[in-house]
Amino acid sequence: MFESFTPFAAYEDIVLLFVRVSLGVAMMYFGWDKVRDLRANADDFTKMGFKPGWFWGTLIALLEFGGGLLMIGGIFVGFVAFLFGFQMALGGIMKVFKWKKPFSDSSYDFILLALTLVFLTYGPGAYVLFR
Repeated sequence: MFESFTPFAAYEDIVLLFVRVSLGVAMMYFGWDKVRDLRANADDFTKMGFKPGWFWGTLIALLEFGGGLLMIGGIFVGFVAFLFGFQMALGGIMKVFKWKKPFSDSSYDFILLALTLVFLTYGPGAYVLFR
């Protein structure tokens, strides 16, 4: 009965815009503290086992904040979604298997991974600044 229930199908591009902006804002939010204090972020990455911490910490800070901006604008969405997806998959797996965190600590990573898969499957939608 509900297998063909798709009331928003006619609004696919608006839904993709909403999801894209939501993902971009979330990534910018989490990247902002990292960008603001790259030294502390580098120390955090070193403590997590990512060495050299300055390299990985800076890379992730720029990916999250800059990639969030690109995602919001619809610029290079497929590439940015791939990088976000890789980051979220690695982070989620590390939290579960290496750091033995409960699923509640990694569920956010897997939700963001799922959102990146939307863009890798359907593209950015019609409302973009640059394809």
